[in-house]
Amino acid sequence: MASAKEILQMDLYALLGVEGTATEKEIKKAYRQKALTCHPDKNPDNPKAAELFHQLSQALEVLTDAAARAAYDKVRAAKKQAEERTRRLDDKRKKIKLDLEARERQAEAEVQKAEEFKISRTLEEEITRLREEGSRQLQEEQRLIREQIQREREGRLHIHSDTSEQGNRNTTPKLKLKWKCKKDDDTNGGYSEEFLQRLLQKYGDVLNVVMSSKKKGSAVVEFATVRAAELACKNESGLTGNPLKIVWLEGRPESVAATAPNHTSFTPSQNSLSSERDYESLVLMRMRQAAERQRLIEQMQKEDEEEAAKT
Repeated sequence: MASAKEILQMDLYALLGVEGTATEKEIKKAYRQKALTCHPDKNPDNPKAAELFHQLSQALEVLTDAAARAAYDKVRAAKKQAEERTRRLDDKRKKIKLDLEARERQAEAEVQKAEEFKISRTLEEEITRLREEGSRQLQEEQRLIREQIQREREGRLHIHSDTSEQGNRNTTPKLKLKWKCKKDDDTNGGYSEEFLQRLLQKYGDVLNVVMSSKKKGSAVVEFATVRAAELACKNESGLTGNPLKIVWLEGRPESVAATAPNHTSFTPSQNSLSSERDYESLVLMRMRQAAERQRLIEQMQKEDEEEAAKT
């Protein structure tokens, strides 16, 4: 995260190509379109692309956080007002203005200093908070970008794979998690959807976490890659006092050796996707995730009902 002074040197709205009155939805859309064209993975030989991507990420962090945006807008508005006033003054009025400011500067110095400190401190505090807490919206948008790039890679690998390999990639890997939990335990044994998301995302992108609505102590987790699911299944044990039991539900690879390569090189022709197609891909991906999440919920409900009938 850049400092407040560095951010104030940039016009965040102009950087994203939106108006100062743009809605959060418009800001996110503009970020996606620009970020896709300058993502470092798509421009490995262009050092300026990484710098621009970083600046776009900073702009999104500030402008999608209400408090940070309000602080930035206040400072930006004050700068624009000062520039507009100075621009309208002719030479004579400029001289009068400078003379008046010189006479008043000493008296107003402390007041101005306190006000400037307050405004700058507010922005710095918001930026510090964003750095410490992390911007969830930025993480979400960057996750979508990574998933789209991953789909492009898989699409190229898809051409060179046989029918069985195609079937494996079309099924996203899913793990079933179980842990001990009493029926009257409001903490669900110490596990929640948000906790499991944080716990497992260190192995790779987590697409969905679905908690059982009828039976406590059970959840299904959908990963973006087989590798991430394998690492989680082999290494994660959960809470020390209430360990997890993890088994494969879907998408388990027949052989670890058959896993597709993780790295693929990009060429200019591979990067020539239009903005409309990029946005359409994101929409389709979100629709697929929503449908998959609903399917997982229905599957878990069915399993819970079957287990309840057996007992």
